[in-house]
Amino acid sequence: MDTQNTDTGYRKNNIPMQVIEGTYRWYAEQGVDTVQGLNRRIADGTFPDLVKAADERYHWYTDMAARAILDSEKPIRLVIIAGPSSSGKTTTTNKIAERLRERNLKLVPMVLDNYFFDLEMHPKDEYGDYDFETPQALDLPLINKHLGELLAGKEIQMPIYNFKSGLREKETIPLKIGEDEIILIDSLHGLFAPMTESVPPENKFRLYIETLSQLKDVNGEWTRWTDIRLLRRMIRDSWHRSYSPVATIGHWHYVRKSEMRHIVPFITETDFVVNGALAYELPIHKKYSFAALKEAMKKFGEDPGKRDAFLRAQRVHELLDTITTVEDDSCVPKKSLLREFIGGSDYKY
Repeated sequence: MDTQNTDTGYRKNNIPMQVIEGTYRWYAEQGVDTVQGLNRRIADGTFPDLVKAADERYHWYTDMAARAILDSEKPIRLVIIAGPSSSGKTTTTNKIAERLRERNLKLVPMVLDNYFFDLEMHPKDEYGDYDFETPQALDLPLINKHLGELLAGKEIQMPIYNFKSGLREKETIPLKIGEDEIILIDSLHGLFAPMTESVPPENKFRLYIETLSQLKDVNGEWTRWTDIRLLRRMIRDSWHRSYSPVATIGHWHYVRKSEMRHIVPFITETDFVVNGALAYELPIHKKYSFAALKEAMKKFGEDPGKRDAFLRAQRVHELLDTITTVEDDSCVPKKSLLREFIGGSDYKY
């Protein structure tokens, strides 16, 4: 595979152009740079081959990321895996951790989702929605305090956050790292400077992941990366956070606002970019989400205050309407990134 795809120095308007150009070439070679081409891979029976090839490409990215960490001349004590919602941060963290362990590098995961404030402390808008997408929804002072203590060789008591109750548990997790260990975190806002300001820059390795899909719809328009991530989160929220797919669509404006303010501007400050898009995922997402999109259109179409949610649901519904559904997802491996969202993974989330 062409290693120039890992070059994160070539960007335009905060977009890693070299990664995107390599991705487009790969999509074209596979014949899935258009919806029509993707449907042909389903019709001719080669869809499982596409799944295998796409997963191999993603694994190549994680292998190269692990190599970049190992070959770094900086004294790395903290690896940050950041990116927008449902880009695949958790699976990518697991994959890189596996590869580093093979080189006897000890890693200590620090789950920043456990640092959410209790839900009752978050402000609501006029529709009763909580804005838990902002970095301020996390206990930043406590995160920095714990990072500093960990790097000083002290033991911390990491909180445990229950997404179903919206509260921190009474129990905590004792955590300590040795001199030969590295803290590994994946966080929506990992590149937000105040998140890890207690750690010197030379001790950090910053990785960014995004669903850099290069698929054109039937009208020749590029599929939006945010729409792919919305579909992923609709499914995951329904089984992991007891949040309905329709509610996820209604909440997505918070996600986008926070991404544009606290995530996207920091792409240029990363050490490595991983493409978390999977060329085969939309036909599988259709099985899980198509009906919910229609329900969302009906619900939000009658509410002027939810115009954004209606238009988003309508756009994604129109896209999936042109894509052939794949009902049997057994060809997706148990350790595939997609399993983070549709379930059935060998990893624990």
